[in-house]
Amino acid sequence: MCCNMEKAAKLIVFSAPSGSGKSTIIQYLMQQGLPLEFSISATSRQPRGTEKDGVEYYFLTPEEFRKRIGQGDFLEYEEVYTDRFYGTLKSEIERIGALGKVCVFDVDVKGGLNIKKMYGDRALTIFIMPPSVEALRERLEHRGTDSQDVIEQRLQKAEYEMSFAPQYDTVIVNDELHIAQRDALAAVREFLAR
Repeated sequence: MCCNMEKAAKLIVFSAPSGSGKSTIIQYLMQQGLPLEFSISATSRQPRGTEKDGVEYYFLTPEEFRKRIGQGDFLEYEEVYTDRFYGTLKSEIERIGALGKVCVFDVDVKGGLNIKKMYGDRALTIFIMPPSVEALRERLEHRGTDSQDVIEQRLQKAEYEMSFAPQYDTVIVNDELHIAQRDALAAVREFLAR
């Protein structure tokens, strides 16, 4: 087996609909001097803007992603849309564990809940909730990275994802970013102190 789950100390899992501010909150946490290391997810989507392979994501073709699923290389994965996969490579857990740090995940709701199921109390799950679907629409449109069709798909997906929020350990509504950042930091610090 490629990863020793018994050895893993603690994991922090973030999930949220696209455009909720999850990445901004995670970036803030990573700058707070805590022993955290970000788990880079794999995806079969194309890079956006200045995204680089091995930095924001490991970019794989849908065919490569399927092959690696078949090889058992993923801790968790999800086909979010047709041929649009996201997942966590087991090799990321090994990489971060070797650094002696707490692994921070940014995964979809099903992946987050699956990790929680595997790791139990060693995993803190945090759901970042937008203040409303309309606010989410405005953020996605303002971001300017997706077509209107993709934005509509994301909004439909968001309502589905938000239905999973009650299953998470902590739900943070990102209405005002500085408050959401403060609440996330408090939850993480409390978890790390246990």
